[in-house]
Amino acid sequence: MKVLKRFLLLLGIALLIIAAYNYPKLNIISGYASKNLASTHFISKRPFSEIVENDNNVPLIKLAKLENANNNEVTASVFGLMHRKTVCYDGLGCILINDSQHENQKPEKPQRQKQANDLPFPYGNNGAKDSIFSNINYDALNNAIKNAFAYYEVQKTRTVLVVYKGYIIAERYKEGFSKETPILGWSMTKSVLATLYGILEYQNKLSINKDSPFNNDDTRSAITLNHLLRMQSGLEWNEDYTSISDVTKMLFLDADMTKAQAEKEPIAAPTEIWNYSSGTTNFLSGLLRKRFNSHQEYLNFPYAALIDKISMHSMLLETDMVGNFVGSSYGWANTRDWAKFGLLHLNKGHWNGEQLFDPKWIDYITKPTAKSNGTYGAHWWLNAAGKYPDVPRDLYSANGFQGQYVFVIPSKDLVIVRTGLAEAPEFNVNRFLKEIIAAIQ
Repeated sequence: MKVLKRFLLLLGIALLIIAAYNYPKLNIISGYASKNLASTHFISKRPFSEIVENDNNVPLIKLAKLENANNNEVTASVFGLMHRKTVCYDGLGCILINDSQHENQKPEKPQRQKQANDLPFPYGNNGAKDSIFSNINYDALNNAIKNAFAYYEVQKTRTVLVVYKGYIIAERYKEGFSKETPILGWSMTKSVLATLYGILEYQNKLSINKDSPFNNDDTRSAITLNHLLRMQSGLEWNEDYTSISDVTKMLFLDADMTKAQAEKEPIAAPTEIWNYSSGTTNFLSGLLRKRFNSHQEYLNFPYAALIDKISMHSMLLETDMVGNFVGSSYGWANTRDWAKFGLLHLNKGHWNGEQLFDPKWIDYITKPTAKSNGTYGAHWWLNAAGKYPDVPRDLYSANGFQGQYVFVIPSKDLVIVRTGLAEAPEFNVNRFLKEIIAAIQ
């Protein structure tokens, strides 16, 4: 009996230690669940039950339960603990809040110019032009797309779109998704944020290589916008999504997400290390805000200068609690609109008679960043070192969590979009791209 009591005592102590260690994580778990439920439901118009069963059905996050939902709010918790509320606003998306005062605020929203036109894809949204190319093996192409959707429980592909010479040559959607369904790009949003800097530089409003976010008397003053865009600032950052880290605290606890990276100390001089950081992108979002005279101008700029300019009317950039665009993670757009973003870059910033950024910007973003092993440029991923061995080395891409991709392949005049809930190794990117390219002779 004494042995049993001692065992139960030790077991109880062990459980208490485990609970104490993991209790703070519940805040992150319920926060993620609440935010993802709200945004996916209200932006993509998908039912809560489907989101719980699929999007939130990942380790730890699946422990969270939907507690309450009304016209613009969602609350989630874990085992009835750590209730987190997300509030949705027109034009701003859904914001995970951490104080009750925020619920009654009426924040400014972007003033958008969604001008309809009669143009087909890509310059408008009036359907897509048909074209038959003699050099395309359409049976092979269709088979490549079919393979991308096969074994859904493993690959989890949701949408695929292939654009060749500006024409849609293949397009497919999983049941429950359509060409109108906004998809969360996660870190593909980083490439959108970077493009805004390319536009401002083209307008002679900043210098990527000369401008620093820090004062001369700051020990970090050698850091330039270029270093930030290349993730080589040398500032400390932990991009670990499996623990309470810099990135999870920023996304699910911080009211102002632009401060997390800005307040870090350097662990190396600029260019000495390459360290992927979502905090860096949100720091850049905050720096972007400072370049405008008013918050309204900041909110309007991405849409007026880029998004609505190229008729990406489905795109929505969500903000944090104090109104900063969460450029690291929270950009939504339907698959065709993500393809337009890729086409803008394939066309080196030229869009329907207008130049949005310097053609040399493409050379800049696709130049491999030191210490990245040829995999990263300036807020874009690269194939310069042959990560995808059977794909042209000039490929560059916007990549997002769980296998969101906008691939740009200049040598093949291709833009390929794939979205889903799985990435490598479950989804074989090299094989997917290889099969599509092989169909175009």
